[in-house]
Amino acid sequence: MGAYILRRLLLMIPTLFGIMLISFAIIQFAPGGPVERVLAQLQGTDVGATARIGGSSGGEVGGGAGAGTQAAGGGDSGFKYRGAQGLDKAFIESLEKQFGFDKPAHERFFLMMKNYLTFNFGESYFRDVSVIELIKEKLPVSISLGIWLTLITYAISIPLGIAKAVRDGSRFDIATSAVIIIGYAIPSFLFAVLLVVLFAGGSFFSWFPLRGLVSENFEELSLFGKIADYAWHLALPLTAMAVGSFATLTLLTKNSFLDEIKKQYVMTARAKGLTERRVLYGHVFRNAMLIVIAGFPGAFIASFFEGVLLIETIFSLDGLGLLGFESTINRDYPVIFATLYIFSLMGLLIGLISDLTYTWIDPRIDFEAREL
Repeated sequence: MGAYILRRLLLMIPTLFGIMLISFAIIQFAPGGPVERVLAQLQGTDVGATARIGGSSGGEVGGGAGAGTQAAGGGDSGFKYRGAQGLDKAFIESLEKQFGFDKPAHERFFLMMKNYLTFNFGESYFRDVSVIELIKEKLPVSISLGIWLTLITYAISIPLGIAKAVRDGSRFDIATSAVIIIGYAIPSFLFAVLLVVLFAGGSFFSWFPLRGLVSENFEELSLFGKIADYAWHLALPLTAMAVGSFATLTLLTKNSFLDEIKKQYVMTARAKGLTERRVLYGHVFRNAMLIVIAGFPGAFIASFFEGVLLIETIFSLDGLGLLGFESTINRDYPVIFATLYIFSLMGLLIGLISDLTYTWIDPRIDFEAREL
């Protein structure tokens, strides 16, 4: 197993390099850039999706360019500004140099990757803060939504899928299938708006807050009060995100159990006089859960991104979804590339952990004996 783990870790290096290289190459052809954003702000013609550049007002553009100088000097810039017609060439060239775009593309890319190996992501172009600090600031919101959504989904879907498999074809099976399919068909952002209207001071009740992860007096609360306040703020966002997340995992669990129940070893166990509960959880569960565990890494990573932007916007949660959107609109490339690098690396590591969990659940699986 040690040799397999080592091979997988070594394989992550070219995989991660390829992800960054492809993304770098694609963005080379994307119109606009941080220099153009600065020029648009100075000329008063910026019509971006956000009302600010990375949280700064238009009057702070000069300070943002200074932050960009540090980032570009560290090799975190990955793009070539193409210039703009009708503007002073010397001024444009000075901005290009500030952001580090005066270097060849390949030099900028390899310098960026060299810094990323030591997790040196530089500073944001338009925020006077390091990229890693910016990500750490937004991470609690995304972690809260991601982890709790995954746990809630698995905690409900797996028992429900098992119950549906045992009662296959019954009224319970049909009714629950109808409910989860309807929930799956409802867009999470639309359901979020409905929850706001009904329970967050829209037109009916004001039972839940509509802003932030915790209250302003959070530090003054007792331990139980902090837990209750935290859950109170997460109730509506998690409900909106979870309503459509049960269908796939529930039906996957059900079908996996049905496939295992029909196999010969299950009939043999029943013939020996074992109880249905012992057969189900002592024999079927371990084999049926393999395919469910295979989807855990994807579900965990997807929970950080699927619908997060709209949910964070609706409930005023300042997390990675909103940060990524604003960074893309504002062409804050150090932030974009840092988040891409971190989550790509996280996805590769979680994939390895998933394979190791396979062997823990079923020792008969031997990845080391397989060719990569």
